[in-house]
Amino acid sequence: MKAHHGLHNRIVAAILLVLLSCLPVAAQTAKLDELFARLQKADEAEAAQIESDIWMEWSKSGSPAMDLLLQRGKDAMANGQPDVAVEHLTALIDHAPDFAEAWNARATAYYQLGEFGPSLSDLGQVLTLNPRHFGALSGLGSIFEELGKPAQALEVYKATLKIDPHAPGVEEAVSRLETELQGKDL
Repeated sequence: MKAHHGLHNRIVAAILLVLLSCLPVAAQTAKLDELFARLQKADEAEAAQIESDIWMEWSKSGSPAMDLLLQRGKDAMANGQPDVAVEHLTALIDHAPDFAEAWNARATAYYQLGEFGPSLSDLGQVLTLNPRHFGALSGLGSIFEELGKPAQALEVYKATLKIDPHAPGVEEAVSRLETELQGKDL
């Protein structure tokens, strides 16, 4: 239980970093800055393409070998082999520990395996490396919902919408959770 508490503190710290940080980080390149600015003003049709462009930027490690490991991990997940994905992605993280998308992909693989603790830990690392990672935030919200923590999920989903107002399914989740929590102490 004590380890779970420490993990929870790291997650809360990562969320606060997202909500409060205005400092530039390595993951915030000029191209990404421009894409995020466009995303704030985009309509639904434009938003999907901009989100795709952001994901493409995030998936560039700077090394063809590391990009291949990421792709192998994603392919393994797509083929219903999240355990194999974890192996590829762990190797990638071992070689490129500052590559946020490696951590995010492994968090997804752990989530697919139902291993929420390791998934939460990896999401914390993603958000430390890339505070604007709307995919990691959305995943964090989903895990909080599955863990029966709707207030925390709502907070994370709202933070997601500040970064990506068009994040798929997030507006609906906010509406659903606000209705569920109406009249309850947050």
